Amino acid sequence: MQLSHLRRRGGGEPLLLLHSLGGMNAQWNPVLDRLAAEREVIAVEMPGFGSSPPLPDGVASTPGNLAEAVIAFVDGLGLSSAPGIAGISLGSWVAIECARRRAVRAAVCLCPAGFWTKPLGPRPNHAYRAARLARPLAPLLLRIDGLRERALATNVHHPERVPFDDAVALVRGYGGARGYAESNREMRASTVGDLSDVEVPLTIAWAEFDRLVRSRPLLPDSVRQLTLPGCGHVPTWDDPELVAEVILKGA
Repeated sequence: MQLSHLRRRGGGEPLLLLHSLGGMNAQWNPVLDRLAAEREVIAVEMPGFGSSPPLPDGVASTPGNLAEAVIAFVDGLGLSSAPGIAGISLGSWVAIECARRRAVRAAVCLCPAGFWTKPLGPRPNHAYRAARLARPLAPLLLRIDGLRERALATNVHHPERVPFDDAVALVRGYGGARGYAESNREMRASTVGDLSDVEVPLTIAWAEFDRLVRSRPLLPDSVRQLTLPGCGHVPTWDDPELVAEVILKGA
């Protein structure tokens, strides 16, 4: 299937970027120039998010199936070599699934979803419902004093660092994500599981002020774990220099 993507041709090896649940390529805006200076960057909007269509009817939106769709799409791009990959939250989990399938040469997982000790089960998501209602009025609502900060604070530790246009894109993309409900349900119904079958280098970066993912589990010694100080769940605006450095070193 064709997926919406942004491609920046740098001078180095290919690098895939995968956004979070309810996200889109705008999440990578703060680090794109830094990454593209050294890599050929392909930021992909996963099925059901951004401008990408959902998975076909009858195909559950599990992290594994999202990975299969991303791999099939990237295979058609004619890259010069196997790419590195970096993701945020659900995108990190999908990156791990790509690594399991040996479709990437290395993976960097920022604030990954799925490392809970048991499936979480369903839960109403009031933020998603609010974003759906606010979507048509986002440019007006986000100009109200304090509202932009409150709207972004769950995901970004320093919401004041998010430019207005990016904030509008985030709210509109979140509220308009056709694949959100099913992907969220499938994500909460399982766990990442054992990493012993991941044979490529894997880096996991946990944000110091993550309000959504707080676990730092015991993982194989082969997995590099680190903390992103001063960052929230979507850390690209909080510290773009650090995030870009972690990605370039690990992927």
